[in-house]
Amino acid sequence: MARALVLNATYEPLSVVSERRAVVLVLYERADVVHGSGRVIRSARSELELPSVIRLRNYVRAPQRRSCAITRRGVFARDGNRCQYCGARAENIDHIQPRSRGGQHVWENVVAACRACNTRKRDRLLSENRMRLMTVPKPPGRFAWVRQAVANVPDSWLAYIEPGQEAAAS
Repeated sequence: MARALVLNATYEPLSVVSERRAVVLVLYERADVVHGSGRVIRSARSELELPSVIRLRNYVRAPQRRSCAITRRGVFARDGNRCQYCGARAENIDHIQPRSRGGQHVWENVVAACRACNTRKRDRLLSENRMRLMTVPKPPGRFAWVRQAVANVPDSWLAYIEPGQEAAAS
């Protein structure tokens, strides 16, 4: 099922909802369509383009900072589905400081890894294996929760979740 991005009245991303919910918000005049998906829904008397991005008509007070829970999908998305030790296609997640040695399950300690590198590292520290990270792991950006909500982010959403990136996507 396709999804739609919901923007606050100030164009700040609030949530990701089903297309059906987005259509209901538009029909009840609680939201306006900002970007359509190109697909049309028809009834006996009218037709409406299914929305991809909608903006609420009234401002909704939302929490300032939304934290993004650490998930396997989130780690792979942050690391580009690449092993952070060798650059191959990642299949596993690895704790830089192993949990058996007091390592935490936090964004800064978890990276994507291929099976070979994960097996080679085992429960040892990087210095003990002479392995190096390609990038320093850090928590994802402010709107990373959007990327976790959908597998593939539509191009029409990029202008709202990654300001400045919409030109690069074109």
